Amino acid sequence: MLGPSDEYPIHQIPAPIAWPGTSDRNFYDRSYFNAHDRTGDIFLITGIGYYPNLGVKDAFVLVRKGDTQTAVHLSDAIDSDRLNQHVLGYRVEVLEPLHKLRLVLEETEGIAMDITWTGLFDAIQEQPHVLRSGTRVTLDAQRFAQVGTWSGTLVIDGEETAIDPSVWIGTRDRSWGIRPIGEPEPAGRPADPPFEGMWWLYVPMAFDDFAICLIIQEEPTGFRSLNDCTRVWRDGRVEQLGWPRVKIHYASGTRIPTGATIDATTMDGTPVHFDVESKLPVPIHVGGGYGGDPDWLHGMWKGEKFTERLTYDMTDPAIVGRAGFGVIDHVGRAVCTESGRSVEGWGLFEHGALGRHDPSGFADWLSVAP
Repeated sequence: MLGPSDEYPIHQIPAPIAWPGTSDRNFYDRSYFNAHDRTGDIFLITGIGYYPNLGVKDAFVLVRKGDTQTAVHLSDAIDSDRLNQHVLGYRVEVLEPLHKLRLVLEETEGIAMDITWTGLFDAIQEQPHVLRSGTRVTLDAQRFAQVGTWSGTLVIDGEETAIDPSVWIGTRDRSWGIRPIGEPEPAGRPADPPFEGMWWLYVPMAFDDFAICLIIQEEPTGFRSLNDCTRVWRDGRVEQLGWPRVKIHYASGTRIPTGATIDATTMDGTPVHFDVESKLPVPIHVGGGYGGDPDWLHGMWKGEKFTERLTYDMTDPAIVGRAGFGVIDHVGRAVCTESGRSVEGWGLFEHGALGRHDPSGFADWLSVAP
């Protein structure tokens, strides 16, 4: 199964590029993007994924505007051309690798976009992320993150929104490896000990002179299985900001955060303090395909040339009830205070507290903040 990529010296194993180095069904290769105008009125999240061992590629566009969340899904059979990333009318054009990309959705189910991404800082290579269930590897992924600006247009049911790079900002990531995708697998023997939950925080943000990318995952006891807080400066310098101490602020009676307080340190011990607030929450397991979304899962075979549109009322009690028990992406605003100076930043504030988490006071899957 040769493709155009095989003309380039990029091979890692003695096989065509279209053939993954592992036969694990859960091998994936995916891009994620978000964009917002800093008002908290609109949030666009989109992505494209290739799942070669399932024979599937798909893409999605998720937009929250006010109390309405709209999703467009596209899926098709995979092909061997990885240089031209596309699913039906959705495509990603790499204009300048690691710096500038163009995303296009030709009118599909009433939604269209033509937006261009420009990185503000160098991409940050995140720490490898590995999880096991018993002896089996369930997650083994590499990812990089970047903050940047957007320009172009977004059209929803004939209403056009101009994407002005002076105010529109966002983050993106590329990840590949192994993670649960597609149809659920047979359970086999129940996990021992059973899965009790996970706590997740992901905060890539842009400030005037630097960008940060914080990523933390904790077990129910609070033990960190992943801890990384990296800062990149405009001149290319990269530094680690230690072991951040985090306090999430939840709305009473929910697990939906309104913000967070993050305290980190530089290598010389200088405190770096972040006050983060949510300007608009988007549960990405409501039409986005993440975290057991009942309406759409990445990598699931839907047949050739599949498209659909789903619309959610975010005031519906059924949606509100499920929103807090998955990962939520927020339009994030932050104030960073360091050495007596405070600067404003914008980007992604992503958090999920699933199941038990002792430091948060969540005793089980159903407990909520007081």
